[in-house]
Amino acid sequence: MSVSVVAFFNNKGGVGKTSLVYHLSWMYADLGLKVLAADLDPQANLTAAFYGQEQLEELWNAGDRTIAASVGPLMQGTGDISEVRPALVTDILGLLPGALSLSAFEEELSDVWPRCLGGNPRAFRVMSAFWRIMQQAARQLNAAVILMDLGPNLGAINRAALIAADYVVVPLSPDLFSLEGLHSLGPTLLRWRQEWKERLRKNPEADLPLPDGRMEPAGYVVQQHSVRLDRPVKAYEQWIARIPQVYSEDVLKTKASPGLKLEDDPHCLALLKHYRSLIPMAKEARKPVFHLKAADGAIGAHLAAVQEAYKDFKHLAHKVAGRIALPLPAVA
Repeated sequence: MSVSVVAFFNNKGGVGKTSLVYHLSWMYADLGLKVLAADLDPQANLTAAFYGQEQLEELWNAGDRTIAASVGPLMQGTGDISEVRPALVTDILGLLPGALSLSAFEEELSDVWPRCLGGNPRAFRVMSAFWRIMQQAARQLNAAVILMDLGPNLGAINRAALIAADYVVVPLSPDLFSLEGLHSLGPTLLRWRQEWKERLRKNPEADLPLPDGRMEPAGYVVQQHSVRLDRPVKAYEQWIARIPQVYSEDVLKTKASPGLKLEDDPHCLALLKHYRSLIPMAKEARKPVFHLKAADGAIGAHLAAVQEAYKDFKHLAHKVAGRIALPLPAVA
């Protein structure tokens, strides 16, 4: 039985995808759930959030820790994926590290996509590589869920990563660019889902495990909005008001109820505040914002904000778990 893969994806950058995966990974670990965070962005920002430069260098030099290293034999034409050893952040939180060298796999993934239609065995091994690597790593950790971070584009790497996803959570910013991104994201996910189903029928190796390419929309998260008196500033209100309709029409291909508000939209998983000065503080301490302590500088109003952030991300973790039928430990 495979482990569910949840992709956090938007083809628009700067919407907090990496921060969301990072914080939810920590929150699930706090709640007692074994989780694997997978960094499939060649920029490796998620990996850099967990580790400093010296640790990063060690990971990249180890030769068997990154996704790029695991697909190396496929890129070199010498074999199938090699076994990867996920990094242990804690005893129940693992990381499948990213690497800049993963970008070299883009052309290969682009080339083999049409070859799947011809039943080419190697093409299916290449296209399923990310999914098989993540499943292998999750089994090593006995992880209950895989949270996957992706770069902001609709290229071949992300296509291969998304066909490995069971669910897709869309992080959004309340602005025109996020709404425009949804216009292209929804149809693209639908097309890739349909095209992968067509290719699955051509698989010549019955014993080769392949992802279903489910890519089920699990909802969206709105982040990084400015707040004044506990309400988004007026400049963003027009964009927030349009999100439910655009998400329904372009991602779900359904009609939203006229005038549906964000807070009443069942597809909105959370409206997260901008944590402002907590973010650089957390980056310096290399921990999630809700783990900040007085020793990190979280005192007074900052400490109250830390406690609020914990509540926000715990609520979000439960919302996502409910959408993907992920049982949380009773102690949560």
